[in-house]
Amino acid sequence: MKNTSFLLSFILITFAACTVPSLESGGIQQSERAAAVLLTSEAPDLHSLMQKLDELAELERAGLWFQGMGFTESSLREYAGDYSGAVAAAFKELAWAYGMGMLQKNDLENGILNVLSVKGDESVISAANAIFAFLNGKWSEASESLELLINSEDEPDSFGRWMLLVCALEEDKGGRRAAEAYKSIRARYSHFPEYWYRGARAFSGVIAAEFAENCINISADGPFADECRKIIAAYTGLKTEDSFAIKTKKEIEIIVSQAVNSGNPLFLESLLPLINLPDNPYTTFAVGALKPLNNIPRFRDYFNAQALSAKGRLAERLFYICRS
Repeated sequence: MKNTSFLLSFILITFAACTVPSLESGGIQQSERAAAVLLTSEAPDLHSLMQKLDELAELERAGLWFQGMGFTESSLREYAGDYSGAVAAAFKELAWAYGMGMLQKNDLENGILNVLSVKGDESVISAANAIFAFLNGKWSEASESLELLINSEDEPDSFGRWMLLVCALEEDKGGRRAAEAYKSIRARYSHFPEYWYRGARAFSGVIAAEFAENCINISADGPFADECRKIIAAYTGLKTEDSFAIKTKKEIEIIVSQAVNSGNPLFLESLLPLINLPDNPYTTFAVGALKPLNNIPRFRDYFNAQALSAKGRLAERLFYICRS
């Protein structure tokens, strides 16, 4: 195996620049343990490595993802001599962490710049340049670079092909064919916030709203959530400034469940701005989810008190919830 240092530089220098102890102490160690299990010998043959990579891909398609899986894939690809693929897999791990709000964008950029500073395999530099262009929204440049790195044996839902599809959608190229190809790979990226975010940006109507909801459900406080709430607001006919109050149906269910399980109606306060919005499916869902709680005395008292102090639309809906 060729002696390369790009992956170690990519990971360790990136993490030295940020404070993510769960990733630094957990993710990398978990990756090392997983790689140790997957690599059955010190010098596994190429066929064995490809089988292990196929197994990882199938886990992803099944919706299974653990922190460090991207690093594990990167290690396997490095063993197989696929150095550009190793960089892409490491970036997939870091991009997931960014989408989950565990890293900042400048951490990603610094990691890639560190790779570019390492003299080594040309394919490593090409991959890093493609990723850097992708991160900075230079879709045409990123697309051209990625086209050169992807080979015919790459799966249709590989990470490189996902990046290529993002470039096509962001440039509004490829039309329906690119859109359908993007939707067809959703199984492998169900855990990946940016997959849903890019789809929400590219599509329209109920499909855009669905993709936006999925992004928020995975990472409600991540870097893509605010824009996804705006996409949902636009879909429902609300104003952009109303988007802060939007909660997805899953978020509403979680909040109601927390309130009931704790017996504490104060958990419901985060839903009041949503209930105060003009008519929309999410407000209707929230009101419907709250109404049964009126049968619980403590919650009934809470709704009554809120209704008496509220005004306008919020008061009307709270009084409706209070009715038997």
